[in-house]
This record gives sequence, C-alpha cells and structure tokens, in this order.
Amino acid sequence: MKALVTGANGFTGSHLVKALEQRGDTVIGWVRKSSDLSRLSDCKVQLAYGDITDSQALQAAIQGVDAVFHTAAYVELGVVDEAKMQQVNVEGTRAVMQAARQASVSKVVYCSTIGIYGDTQGQVIDETFQRSQKGFSSGYDRTKYQAQQLVDQFAAEGLPVVSVMPSGIFGADDPHFGPVIDQFLKGRLKLWAGSDRITGIVHVDDLVEAMLLAADKAQPGSHYILSAGEMTTREMFQFLSQETGIAPPGEAPKAIVRVLGNLLDPVGRLLSWQPPLSRERVHYIYDRCVRVDATKAVQELGWQPRSVEATLREVLKR
Repeated sequence: MKALVTGANGFTGSHLVKALEQRGDTVIGWVRKSSDLSRLSDCKVQLAYGDITDSQALQAAIQGVDAVFHTAAYVELGVVDEAKMQQVNVEGTRAVMQAARQASVSKVVYCSTIGIYGDTQGQVIDETFQRSQKGFSSGYDRTKYQAQQLVDQFAAEGLPVVSVMPSGIFGADDPHFGPVIDQFLKGRLKLWAGSDRITGIVHVDDLVEAMLLAADKAQPGSHYILSAGEMTTREMFQFLSQETGIAPPGEAPKAIVRVLGNLLDPVGRLLSWQPPLSRERVHYIYDRCVRVDATKAVQELGWQPRSVEATLREVLKR
C-alpha cells in the first residue's frame, strides 16, 4: 500500500509512519518546510512539503496514493491563534478531503478527538451520543467539531473516510504529558491541580494500530472511539508513585488555581505568551468531563489496546 500521512513529523503521525513502514508500505509524509523532522530521522518516508491548506500541492502529493491518514492539527488550549487554528483544523481538513476525493483514494482515516462530543458531564458515552453542550469550551473544541462535521459531509457524499476519536494520547515521547512526567521523575512536581479530573488514556501505538485496522476493515463513514480506560489524575500519580517510589504531588487549592487562571489569561494574551494556567485550562481541569466507551472498536475492528497501567509504564521509559 502507498499511504500519505499528514502531520507526519508529529507525535501521532511519526508513530504511524513507522508502523506503516514496518508493514512494508510506502509512505509519503506531508510536512511544512519549517517542520522539526527529528521524529522521522530513522524513517525512509518520502517527504512532501506544503501548508495543509495548499490544495494544489496536496493534489500533487496524493497522486497514486491508496490511503490517506489525516493527523495534522493545531492542538493547544489557552492562548491560541484562533484564525490559524481555523485554517489548520477546519480548512486544512477540507483541503485534504477534497484532494482525496479528486484522486479517488480508496480509504481515508481522519484522526479526530473525543472532544467533538462536548462536555458529557460525566456520562459515559459511545459513538451514538449526540452532542448536547451549548457552545464550545475552547477554540480547539470548536474547530475539531467543525472539521468532523466536514468529514461526515464528505462521507455522506461518497468519500470512503473513517473517523477515529482518541482520548488522551500517551507515550514515552508524548509532547504534552511528557514534560510533566519529566518533572515528576526529577522530584520537582510538588503541586498539581484537579486530582479528581478523569482522563481517558490510549497509547499512541494503540491509536496507530486502530487507524491501520480502520483503513483495512472499517466501513466508510464509521466513527470509532479509542480509549483503553480512564483514571483520575490522583489515581494516575498514585500509580506512578508506586512504580517509581517518588511521592505524588499535592493538590493545589482550587480557589487559587481559578484566580491564577483569570489573572494570567489576559496577561498571556497581551504578551502573546502561553501561561501555565488560563481560563480555558482551568475550565478543562475542573468543569469539563468527557467519558467514553471504546467497545465498538474492540468488537468491530478487533482492536486490543494495552491497559492503562501498561501505558503509564511505557510513559516512564523516557
């Protein structure tokens, strides 16, 4: 198989490139000229350069491709460039879907997020859930929801596209939770906010495996939630503490965290600085709870993710 992977240099994209190459597939990696390619240093991937909204360049890169895996996204909470996020997450997705349709690609797999379902208020939901949240929790929440609506529209019009909705993506080279683990392992993480926050967890390589299974088996238009299980932040740090002997961080006072988020948010926007706390981040910590059930992927795709505990042990191998 010949596959095009957008966002090939990213966390998920680079793991997908390696998995495809291990299968013997030919891979074209879509990246920007300014992209850090260190994650692809040991890969044979053929690189195609361009902005994700560059339709002409996408159409050239996609010629002769059997499958497209769209993982490119602007992922951030807090102080973000919403215009850029709209361009990457929405218009970029539109451009990829249009190019795939024009090239008559056999299968497209889109990497979405469980965030498209909105705040489920602690209710455990599956792929049949209809979003009930009014408005959006963040620019990322809004743009990924709009992108999913676009993808579903292309599917309804005949594009053979499948969507996967991962929960929190973890791995030894995780750029999001990884720095937190680094501080924890050095004994420097003394306080953390939101110990009761529930996080769905999936290992990046299990996400990749599900994407490959979806490309091979899934019916066009299908949605698959991907999560190995969930833990509260408190349970997560308690487990990491048991594995390492390092004391878990204490709980930061909620009132102080909320005040800091409100204070630092306007400062960050004024200075174009990403503060450690912002209104969006505080909202996600305390007020938003998305819980999911990945039974469909297990039953229909034969997906067998490693446990949450095994995933966290992998995260410690940094």
